[in-house]
Amino acid sequence: MKKMINGICVGFGFLSVGLGVLGIVLPLLPTTPFLLLAAALFARGSQKFHDWFTETSIYKRYIEDAVKKKEMTAQAKRNSLLTISFLLLIGFIFSPLWYAKALIAVIWTGHLYYYLFRIKTIKEIKIKVGEIQDEC
Repeated sequence: MKKMINGICVGFGFLSVGLGVLGIVLPLLPTTPFLLLAAALFARGSQKFHDWFTETSIYKRYIEDAVKKKEMTAQAKRNSLLTISFLLLIGFIFSPLWYAKALIAVIWTGHLYYYLFRIKTIKEIKIKVGEIQDEC
């Protein structure tokens, strides 16, 4: 049973990586939440895949600061919160049980608190191609 759950976590981890990579190209699909989900799923499913994922350039560029330093750009925070809010809203709307809706509301409030007060907002660093060549 444990191997099956680990396999499901790894499978959903790769699905999340795929959606995150699509989010890099498609402006309507956020990148950071899917990559954070992939990191959590790989950590739960397989140490080998988690180690592999944390060494990728996608992880290092998009979510390493959020995980290790607890800091994100305002745009990354906004995109993450919008995605989380949208997914929780779907669960809230389609849940017929009042206590499930209450639990979803508590989880959403916790996410808001964590993103707004526990994760530091940093400025996005934009580097021009000419600046990199000048430094080399």
